[in-house]
Amino acid sequence: MNRAERILVILLRAIAVAAALAVVPVFMPHSWMDACHGWLGLGTLPETPIIVYLTRSLSAMYAFHAGLLWIISRDVRRYAAIITYIALAVMVFGAVMLWIDVRAGLPLFWIAGEGPFTIGMGLAILILQRKASSGQG
Repeated sequence: MNRAERILVILLRAIAVAAALAVVPVFMPHSWMDACHGWLGLGTLPETPIIVYLTRSLSAMYAFHAGLLWIISRDVRRYAAIITYIALAVMVFGAVMLWIDVRAGLPLFWIAGEGPFTIGMGLAILILQRKASSGQG
């Protein structure tokens, strides 16, 4: 395994561990979510069916994504095409999130931290994947 592959594995697994933490909000009491929401300066989190559904299902989707990232990190050569797809999809997702965050009027720290960071992670995965595949790393 070359250096780029080793770094790619570490990056994929770090993202997987961070994303796996999203399993907590799937099951946490609404009062905890509301407290986090307020701490972020976003006011009171409504407890309506659509908010409950979206917050919990999105958290579950992140946890699902974590499992996928961990599996593909176990053999980055075998899953090279999937990793390239994920890198590109993550960059598009980051751009879409940036647009959504701006439209939603989220605080600047949120806007600056989510979309650009996500795009950067996708770009890092893509660069490492290309180096690993070409044997440059």
